[in-house]
Amino acid sequence: MTISTSDTIAGDGAEDLIRAEALRLGFSACRFTPIPDAWPAGAHLAEFIAAGRHGELDWIADTAERRAHPRAMWTEARSAIVLGVNYGPDHDPLAVLAEPTRGAISVYAQGDDYHDLIKGRLKALAHWLQARFGGALKVFVDTAPLLEKPLAEQAGLGWQGKHTNLVSREFGSWLFLGSILTTLDLAADAPEATTCGTCHACLDICPTKAFPAPYQLDARRCISYLTIELKGPVPPEFREALGNRIYGCDDCLAVCPWNKFAAIAAEQKLRAREALRAPSLAELSRLDDAAFRDLFAKSPVKRIGRERFVRNVLYAIGNSGDLALAAEAERLLADPSPLVRGAAVWALGRLLDDGAFEALRDPRVAGETDADVLAEWRVAVGTGQTRR
Repeated sequence: MTISTSDTIAGDGAEDLIRAEALRLGFSACRFTPIPDAWPAGAHLAEFIAAGRHGELDWIADTAERRAHPRAMWTEARSAIVLGVNYGPDHDPLAVLAEPTRGAISVYAQGDDYHDLIKGRLKALAHWLQARFGGALKVFVDTAPLLEKPLAEQAGLGWQGKHTNLVSREFGSWLFLGSILTTLDLAADAPEATTCGTCHACLDICPTKAFPAPYQLDARRCISYLTIELKGPVPPEFREALGNRIYGCDDCLAVCPWNKFAAIAAEQKLRAREALRAPSLAELSRLDDAAFRDLFAKSPVKRIGRERFVRNVLYAIGNSGDLALAAEAERLLADPSPLVRGAAVWALGRLLDDGAFEALRDPRVAGETDADVLAEWRVAVGTGQTRR
């Protein structure tokens, strides 16, 4: 969204007024920074792409030129207003990992889609800002090709931790970000110094070892990427590490020591839906397209579609060790989606003994036409490595 007038002078005290209005609209933090000439984040992004660590996230490479510098998005921008919304959970997000028959959905996805919530607040602030101070401006949520975390660090909202996410002294690792670029000259807040010290808890806890070094992420190994962005089967070497994580992963965020300061405001509206806190894998496996859309209406989960989601649920069923869930996986051997059928084969290979597994194999293989599903049957039968 762009709003424009000719005025570019905010005036003394503008920052305090803007910050007060942002907090009134429901933002948890509001900071200011000029658009810097030096922008090392652009070079870091180029290295990330050159190493192929973006995996199937082709949109990152496709928009790399616009991501290289904030002014590549808008040459007239002089200042950035960087805003955060606290979404710290009111429960231990890792507790569900000890309940293997239930699914773990990332905290940010347990309620309504944060993009819609933040965009509404950003637009309201933008209209107020233009009416009060003039100038031109553009509004950004994280769907736009703007490197928001380095901008937030520059504005002093926090710093990028060793897990590459923003860490705040006030809100720990639990901040949604939004930005407004403007032609107004606004007084800068001081950048925040990195304060992770010698702590590396976020690196140690990662189930798939997705951090090749502190402050570096290989998305191809990240459970959030594997369960959300990856369109095909999850590579076999990562499936057991998924555990019961069926949409995203909170491990590196939840273990951050700075979270102890992330108090939940009484008026916080980013509440989890009870149905999504620790849902039953059996019930989730039975979702058809209509039921999937109904359950995840207004949720970010809906964007991956029913097939990818049930794929994730089946990997969790295979990791559950609960033989009672084998019937759910067996039913999905007849699913119209090859992606679902292949995941069902893997789950059954983990749950059933050799005799029961092979009794299912012969009639199914005879009628299977998808190469990937047939490969799942061959690997399971040929090596036995996926069966307990």
